[in-house]
Amino acid sequence: MARYKRYDYSQGVLIPVSLNDQLMPGTLEFAINQLVEKHMDLSIFEGKYKNDETGRPAYDPKILLKVVLLGYSRGLISSRKIEQACKENIVFMALSCGQCPDYTTIATFVSTMKDEILPLFRNILLVCEELNLLGGTFFAQDGCKLPSNASKQRSGKISDLKKKKSRIEERVRKMLKEQEDEDRKDDDPSTPSGSIKEKQIEQLTRQAARIEAWLKENDGKTGKHGKEIKSNMTDNESALMTTSHGSVQGYNGQVVVDAKHQVIVHAEVFGTGQDADLVPPMIDGVKEAMEKNGRKDADEYFAGKIFTADSAYHSKGNLQKCVDEKLDAYIPDKWQRMRDQRYEEWRKQGKTSRTHFAHTDFIYREDSDEYVCPNGKVLRFATKHLVIKGTVYRAYRSREQDCCGCALRERCFTKKARSPKTKYLMFPIGSDGVNLTKLMVEKIDSEEGREIYSHRMEIVEPVFGNIRMNKHLDRFTLRGKIKVNIQWFLYCMVHNVEKIMNYGYGFA
Repeated sequence: MARYKRYDYSQGVLIPVSLNDQLMPGTLEFAINQLVEKHMDLSIFEGKYKNDETGRPAYDPKILLKVVLLGYSRGLISSRKIEQACKENIVFMALSCGQCPDYTTIATFVSTMKDEILPLFRNILLVCEELNLLGGTFFAQDGCKLPSNASKQRSGKISDLKKKKSRIEERVRKMLKEQEDEDRKDDDPSTPSGSIKEKQIEQLTRQAARIEAWLKENDGKTGKHGKEIKSNMTDNESALMTTSHGSVQGYNGQVVVDAKHQVIVHAEVFGTGQDADLVPPMIDGVKEAMEKNGRKDADEYFAGKIFTADSAYHSKGNLQKCVDEKLDAYIPDKWQRMRDQRYEEWRKQGKTSRTHFAHTDFIYREDSDEYVCPNGKVLRFATKHLVIKGTVYRAYRSREQDCCGCALRERCFTKKARSPKTKYLMFPIGSDGVNLTKLMVEKIDSEEGREIYSHRMEIVEPVFGNIRMNKHLDRFTLRGKIKVNIQWFLYCMVHNVEKIMNYGYGFA
């Protein structure tokens, strides 16, 4: 019979461990340790502590920052899990020098880095620049929408929240009445008095009280067009945003990425799902970072540089900012693929599933200058001076009686239109002043423009792939723009530290 060496998992083992030997060169933990110890100025935290003469010694911010960055790099977004790792994982033990900060200390450290997070991010960026990891000639901007610690069920306009409160109160009244009726019918004193229903009533009453208290302290949230938009009772700075995976209540994490090694040069979260106004603050953020890091040409940093973003960023304000900064920008409009011959097969596939009529489904009569719809009705010339966002349109309009009872009405009007009475066809014929959209269309449709824009995805999309898939950031755990911004910056710092580790030859 074969014999094997005996083993017993219940036995204790004393192992001599050198903490310094656990931080091996070429690893992420080594890079984090070197950067925090030698290249980052953490004296900015000293103003928070007042224990120089009395009080207990505090955990060094260097230790806390190291374990947080390493925890985030391994997908440990919870402060409780980071605390557990400091107790059980030898690498965390080595990085924290055997210290074990509790989860409240870690959570407080992260959520209160309001004034310190941006200088720390710029310290890392300065190291990237010193190691020649920044090309400084080609940039790409994009964003990713992530849910935050807020419930989308608690969203709505002020009128919606008032109606919800009224419905809850009405339900409580009905449940109380039902309970009173049951109590009258029940003559047996030993029968339980509906404890489950009582708990439901208490829960609903608390919900109504929370809504009432929130309404007393808050006004309606106003959008950029001056109209009221949905508020959120748990995090009113977050927004209800549409993503490819459905709607989420959260924040839009934006980054500007340098093309050479995909280093993030600026990051910020916004409580809006729309990207039409987000180029100016991000460009200004990059310029400020370069100025703080000692670049004398910070004001002209983007002059002549290439900048790309997807069609969601195509707006007058974003394009104007690129012109002001003298950027060689490539931001396509939403019809760019419809004009590109390389997407011919994609367009054919789209036509088979298209349900609404396009302009090409209307027949033009040149002799009478009018269009005939698929149902045989005539759209006559209305005006040629309709100006929308700087573009002059020639418009054709149908008669109200022709559209009112039309059998093809649903295919002619989109769902966004609210009870339309007549059909309009609009064709661009010119521009009112300098038409930035027209200039961008001509630029993006050129062979050179298509070639340059084709590199956008390979620059910025892998950044989100690394943060979301490799680092497992699928949600923000904090509330409020300031705190969520801290968490986003920390993850972007981890991404840049990895770039230093992988490409920073000579870094030690």
